[in-house]
Amino acid sequence: MMMDAVTTLESEVGRRQRVDPAALAAACNALQSVLGNRLRSGRSEREQHAHTTTWIESQLPDAVAFAESADEVVAIVRVCREHRVPIVPFGAGTSLEGHVNAPYGGISIDMNGMNRLIDINAEDFDCIVEPGLTRKQLNAGLRGTGLFFPVDPGADASIGGMAATRASGTNAVRYGTMKDNVLSLKAVMSDGCLISSGGRARKTSAGYDLTRLMIGAEGTLGIITELTLKLHGIPEAISAARCVFPTIECACEAVIETIQTGIPVARVELLDALTVQAVNAYSKLDLPVSPMLLTEFHGSVESVEEQSRSCESIMTEHAGSGFTWTLDSEGRNALWQARHDAFWASLRLRPEARGLATDACVPISALASSVETSRKKAEELGFIAPIVGHVGDGNYHVLLLVDTGSAEEVAKAEHYVQWLADHAMSVGGTCTGEHGIGQGKMHCIGEELGEATQVMLAIKRALDPADIMNPGKILAR
Repeated sequence: MMMDAVTTLESEVGRRQRVDPAALAAACNALQSVLGNRLRSGRSEREQHAHTTTWIESQLPDAVAFAESADEVVAIVRVCREHRVPIVPFGAGTSLEGHVNAPYGGISIDMNGMNRLIDINAEDFDCIVEPGLTRKQLNAGLRGTGLFFPVDPGADASIGGMAATRASGTNAVRYGTMKDNVLSLKAVMSDGCLISSGGRARKTSAGYDLTRLMIGAEGTLGIITELTLKLHGIPEAISAARCVFPTIECACEAVIETIQTGIPVARVELLDALTVQAVNAYSKLDLPVSPMLLTEFHGSVESVEEQSRSCESIMTEHAGSGFTWTLDSEGRNALWQARHDAFWASLRLRPEARGLATDACVPISALASSVETSRKKAEELGFIAPIVGHVGDGNYHVLLLVDTGSAEEVAKAEHYVQWLADHAMSVGGTCTGEHGIGQGKMHCIGEELGEATQVMLAIKRALDPADIMNPGKILAR
């Protein structure tokens, strides 16, 4: 491990050993009879199912089980429960905080074979999917219905993984996050019991909200095997606009006023000058190299024109310039694809370095000062650190480009991650708006939630007494 940020994780791993070899062998023998050649232990496949997206050290599972049905997930969990073998669910592997690592070994359950779009209820604006279906696959399957699923974290993540990490993304300011767009789900609990948290009704007051208990639990309470999702109508018109600003602070102040004015913006994304520079080179664009806002409006042709003009007026008042907007889908899609590629583009600003992506979320009124303070802090520590953000809901991301061979830089990076979390919490925000806790921010959750973590721990112990469900994530036991 390279970060003080995972000191808690390291001490926990030190207390708990990897799975007993005899128990693992017995479990694998039993699973072989269920899965045949869909239980694999080759190193390359194990490496593919460990964490590789950021600089948290990869921790390989002992074997990978490729599930194709809820019944198979039930069987896998029951075997692992019997032999006390850890289980780590795996979707698309795009998470950023070590969620799919196996710190104690065990079985990675690959859910990608469960990727059916089971049912579309167009008249009720909902659908039922398996967890391995990706968001792009889902929207392709909805083509022709006039409906779409709006949660867009950028990467083509699996729907199950998006639910498990409570993902959000560029559309969250208008359509909400995963917690707002999942009506109900089915999940296999640690004893192998398959539960349903509800039906297709738009609201319910029947008992505890088990749906939202599972959303954001990062696989530590159960394994999601089916989801019922809200869908939304595809707008008649979509307008995309961009505007440049002399400073990040000016851009953020424009966002604050836009939101406070009540303009129903669908997306509003911040790119700092470093990110724009990187995106230009990576996506072959010629955007002005200055802090920039990308916005999008959904509705009728008349309404998006009105929204665009109102937004332009606000941005101009905050020193914005070069405001351009379009209804052209090709240009709009190219611009948003460039935004989604910003992570990979930014890595090229320092090719020999690794990227440490961290996020924070603050009340919208604190956005401008928080982003500017975060930029200055990174600069003070000597980092190349592009900043982007889903700033319509106060969420922003800092990508530290770190030479992980330099102990000095690593120490500075550790300091910055902790500083950013502390800063966000000090203004009433959170240490993570959408990346989740995983391994990387286990040190933050106690500081943020205090005694509430004991309630979480009680839930974990009650629902997973053997601690086999994605252990070593969120809370140390």
